[in-house]
Amino acid sequence: MAILLATLNSKYIHSNLAIRLLYQLNKQVEGLAWKEFTIKENKDEIADYCKEFDVVAFSVYIWNITQTLEVCRKIKGLNPAVKIMLGGPEVSYEYEPVIMLDEVDYIVVGEGEIPFARFLQKYPQDEIIPGIVSKKDGKIFYLPCLEDFDLSALEKINPYIDDDPAELYNKVLYVETSRGCPYKCEFCLASLDNKVRYLTMPRIKDNLLHVMKHGRVIKFLDRTFNVKKDFTIEIFQFILDHHQAGNIFQFEITADILHADIIAYINAVVPSGLFRFEIGIQTVNQKANLEVSRKQNFYKTKGVIEKVRDRIDMHLDLIVGLPLDYWEDVKFSIEEVFRIFPPELQLGFLKFLKGTPVRDKYEQHHYKFDPEPPYQIIESDYLSKDELHQITQLEFALEAYWNKKRLINTLKYITMHYSIFDFLLGLGKYFDQQSDYHKHTLEDLYRIAYDYLSANYSDDKILQQLFAVDYYLQHKNKPKPLFIEEIARPEKNALIEQFKLNHHKYRFGIFDLDFDFPAFQKEHLIKKSRQPLVIQYSGTEKARIVAQPLPA
Repeated sequence: MAILLATLNSKYIHSNLAIRLLYQLNKQVEGLAWKEFTIKENKDEIADYCKEFDVVAFSVYIWNITQTLEVCRKIKGLNPAVKIMLGGPEVSYEYEPVIMLDEVDYIVVGEGEIPFARFLQKYPQDEIIPGIVSKKDGKIFYLPCLEDFDLSALEKINPYIDDDPAELYNKVLYVETSRGCPYKCEFCLASLDNKVRYLTMPRIKDNLLHVMKHGRVIKFLDRTFNVKKDFTIEIFQFILDHHQAGNIFQFEITADILHADIIAYINAVVPSGLFRFEIGIQTVNQKANLEVSRKQNFYKTKGVIEKVRDRIDMHLDLIVGLPLDYWEDVKFSIEEVFRIFPPELQLGFLKFLKGTPVRDKYEQHHYKFDPEPPYQIIESDYLSKDELHQITQLEFALEAYWNKKRLINTLKYITMHYSIFDFLLGLGKYFDQQSDYHKHTLEDLYRIAYDYLSANYSDDKILQQLFAVDYYLQHKNKPKPLFIEEIARPEKNALIEQFKLNHHKYRFGIFDLDFDFPAFQKEHLIKKSRQPLVIQYSGTEKARIVAQPLPA
């Protein structure tokens, strides 16, 4: 018997924890193997690899279901005798249409550890196994698995022990310390399992030691990592005691319940840049929150973020399309959250995931959504199709100019003096008219944005200078002059000599500004002061400001 555990990751850098766990729990079974592919790989080559196995079991998610089914069809075409099993969140709900496909033989519903182990014990006997959907003569057979997998069974399991250590460093390594979520947000599959179960602390620490030693980016899968104060601090301290140079740790947290002791601990001992918090704000509109059974105090969340932002890198999430969230509500949420100046702000669109209450109740709000993955909103009582399209244009500008850090200072200034929502919306629309979202150069990004800014904010000289500084700071090598010119050559050479700048090793750009730029960066204030700004280019690292000398 030859059985392959497989998945199609969205990118090479990702790793799949599920198939590794199932393999380690059952590796004593002769003929069991595992293999990861990516959704961009040649489907014929993937199918050719899989065709000699008796059973191929794919881990399936919203981002790979379409490509996985394509591979399954190709496998069956090469060898109809291969049995195909699917498991994962994308097939655990509304599985009837999927199991009836010719290319699918079995579906594992929910947690896979118990059903998959029993399948291995029984196969190829034709038995109904609780937790596994099967079919025969056009009829579907399914009995639910009523047992929860005992996480203590993972006590001696290291999911990454059979990976080539050399390959782990360039992958995102996923770690779980618990399963389940205490919250009931109706747009999230985690809301369906409100019983939070924890792995044992020794197992968590042993696994962490391995991924810290061999990996770089470690992401915790816990839906709310900070539910237990003492548990959170113990894990943080273990990381601080044992992490390697270059490690980065990502956690999903609920900020408005972040305990004061955790905040104090972070500010006392956690070095900047080691931890990254992903915080789902989703909406500032409390009516919308309550409509999807979500509990959140945005202003408490904001206060917590501001208390730890000097130590923690932040990734904040908003969702467009929640019930009772109208255009003005979306605008208010984006503007309020942007004022926090998170290093990364992701603007997502409501998705009607199989099994979630929002999908079950979609008719109540006259939602229309794409029937194909990722099941994204098309329109509702609250946002029209055109309004949603406009917000996708804003999303492009947000991603291209803020999240990619190309206009950080410009957008901060906009937020303080204008409407950031209106600016990003206008810029996104203008870019759509001038270029292709998917085919453009870095210079295109700046030229188009400058044209938009000049047409709509022509009287704001400070804004235009900030834009130019953002452009000049974006490069490793000194770029061609655009937007504002350098000071005259004799004056530039005199300043280089006066401040003993190493012009043999570096190149410099020196610009006259009408305000104190370092003060703006530090305090977000415009202090009028005509001073030259000196930018240094090394050719290997991003440009940096080395001095802002006062004229002699």
